[in-house]
Amino acid sequence: MDSITHIALGALVGEAFLGKQLGKRAMAFGAVAQSIPDIDFIASFLLDTPSNLLAHRGFTHSFLFAALMTLLLAWLASRHVSSDIPIKKWMVFIGIQILIHLLLDSLNAYGVGWLEPFSHKRISFNVIFVADPFYSFWLGVSFLILLCMSRYNLYRKYWMITGLTISSAYLIYAFANKYNINKNCKAMLQNQSITYARYFSTPTPLNNWLWYIVAEDKNGYHIGYRSVFDRKESISFHYFFRNDSLITSMLGNDNLQQLLRFSQGYYTVEQQNDTLLFNDLRFGQQAGWYDPQAKFVFQYYLSHPTENSLLVQRGRFAHWNKATVLSLYERIKGN
Repeated sequence: MDSITHIALGALVGEAFLGKQLGKRAMAFGAVAQSIPDIDFIASFLLDTPSNLLAHRGFTHSFLFAALMTLLLAWLASRHVSSDIPIKKWMVFIGIQILIHLLLDSLNAYGVGWLEPFSHKRISFNVIFVADPFYSFWLGVSFLILLCMSRYNLYRKYWMITGLTISSAYLIYAFANKYNINKNCKAMLQNQSITYARYFSTPTPLNNWLWYIVAEDKNGYHIGYRSVFDRKESISFHYFFRNDSLITSMLGNDNLQQLLRFSQGYYTVEQQNDTLLFNDLRFGQQAGWYDPQAKFVFQYYLSHPTENSLLVQRGRFAHWNKATVLSLYERIKGN
């Protein structure tokens, strides 16, 4: 999830655990504790782009890192914050905060390295978009209200519970959407005689109602969109060839090997003028519900590696305008 959501959620969990003992300081400690795994941003200043892609949400999002940081931070907190709070309670508090962070980040397309350094497998459940205002809104509202309230206000508990309950209920709703989308889409793929070796679905930006569908065969991918409100019993798919023959001569390149590992094998390659592009399909298309042939969000310039500093952000909201936003709304409403 985005950093603001982690801060707000961490603050509310801090209020729930330690509000009585620490007052508003509990929110601050909660926000910091839940943000700890994101110290991997430092890697962006030290590593090249392909290495940084793997470092982000890598070891700092692993269970090993969670255990080590829980022990270290609990010891520091018991000595320098409040010795009246047992170190075991600090461990539970910090451990839960970090594990919540790891769980939330596993719910979107980027994936997390839970098992690093023992396994490089990335875990991604593709349940919620990395920034979903319908999840974050009540967390933010409750956080701001608690920030303004006196620590002795009797309604603090009400707002803490409200923020955590509504956001949690939305996550359950998102899981239900995921289950229904997968069930329906797999049935439609079969009915449309589309065979596939692998499949995934993930929400389109800023909502949980329109889903991006990818079914892979040996040569490429069938890509389409499905709204939870769709009534038609079919999906209009567009086919994209993998074109992996374009990179045969580059397979010994370290950057390319890192990109292949990062993409989990969901990629296409295309020639654009003098530039060879590597597309990671997991991040979707640039307003693909509006233009089914749209370019992909994640494009790495294999021929110009120094021009890839804003890799995902460069295409995430490219071509968004009034027409594409209105078409997103219309597509969400269903067909």
